[in-house]
Amino acid sequence: MIESFLTAFIVYFVVIDPIGTAPIFVAVTGHQDRSGKVRTAIEATIVATLIMLFFAICGSWVLHYLKIGEPAFKIAGGLILFLVAWEMLNSKRQTRKKIETTNQSLEKGLFKASAANHQDKDQESVAIFPLAIPLLAGPAAVTSVMVISADFNSSFTMILTGYAALLAVMLATGAILALTGLAENMIDARLSNVFSRVTAIILAGLSVQFIVDGLMVLGVIKAPIL
Repeated sequence: MIESFLTAFIVYFVVIDPIGTAPIFVAVTGHQDRSGKVRTAIEATIVATLIMLFFAICGSWVLHYLKIGEPAFKIAGGLILFLVAWEMLNSKRQTRKKIETTNQSLEKGLFKASAANHQDKDQESVAIFPLAIPLLAGPAAVTSVMVISADFNSSFTMILTGYAALLAVMLATGAILALTGLAENMIDARLSNVFSRVTAIILAGLSVQFIVDGLMVLGVIKAPIL
């Protein structure tokens, strides 16, 4: 069970990527004071957690309704997660996140100075978009939640293990973003980049394993002899 927890934890942590999201968090909350940044981090984390818990609980029903088999979804999810890992290895994912966030934020006027009586409303807006969606609970994160949930549905204990891993990662994410708001000057972009690349290698290996598991269930390949 510990091994399963660690596997799910690593996948969620790498895909949600709170370390890589931290510099973007600083950019989109630049107009807020420290307490506002902490509140924004907490609100964004809560919203993202609720979204991913929804897909973790209802994901199998969605697949059943769409008549998508779990092996096929594992293979598709593994391919998507591998592409995410590839982007992270080439430093493309964080760059793309920054570009998308900047463009979307400029369109909504999130970087404009706001009056004091509009600060709470603006804070809530930033917490939901673009922080919770799509930076934290993006397509890759939702896919990973559904893949892990499908893989961990063999017993009630395994299901709880998957939920525990997700909640642990989201707690860590909220803590990292909140600390970022308190000590944004201590963020080293180079260190964040190195960490993202190292964890991307782990994600690449896990994504390939998802694909292999799906192919084995379909009978395309035989189980390897370890």
